[in-house]
Amino acid sequence: MKRHWKVGDLAKLTGLTVRTLRFYDQIGLLSPSGQTESGHRLYSEANLSRLHQILSLKELGLSLEEIKSALSGGQISPLEIVGLQMNQIKEQIKLQQKLLEQLRHVSKLLQGKAELTVEDFTSLLQAMKMDLEKPVIERQTSWERHLDLLGDFLAEESGSPKHKEENE
Repeated sequence: MKRHWKVGDLAKLTGLTVRTLRFYDQIGLLSPSGQTESGHRLYSEANLSRLHQILSLKELGLSLEEIKSALSGGQISPLEIVGLQMNQIKEQIKLQQKLLEQLRHVSKLLQGKAELTVEDFTSLLQAMKMDLEKPVIERQTSWERHLDLLGDFLAEESGSPKHKEENE
């Protein structure tokens, strides 16, 4: 037996607001699978799966319009989305581990009353900076690649050339 949730129940279940879910419906990103007799939106397990995909892609840096295009075009599967999330988390773990190593090193030096060298500070600052910058840079690079693929897909669908340079 499939479960269905009213918009308020789905909001509580997912931590989103009712307003967000209604907006997703309004823009055609997540439409409910049905309605009650009194007109309340009903969301199914399939809707819940699509919502996971939406939120995952949003977390990876896509705009709602890009998400809508990617999901409606069938360009990215749920498995690929999960894979992207896993890769992002693995990279974040690596960065956090590097920062932790640097902090441990500095802590040991401070506990031993040793003076910190310029190299100690710069290594720590670089690890902190990478922790902040790398996800942004990776997200930008990743989505530039995805947008190129999306552009190629849309060009094929419309029958127009893929890139401007090909016409020149």
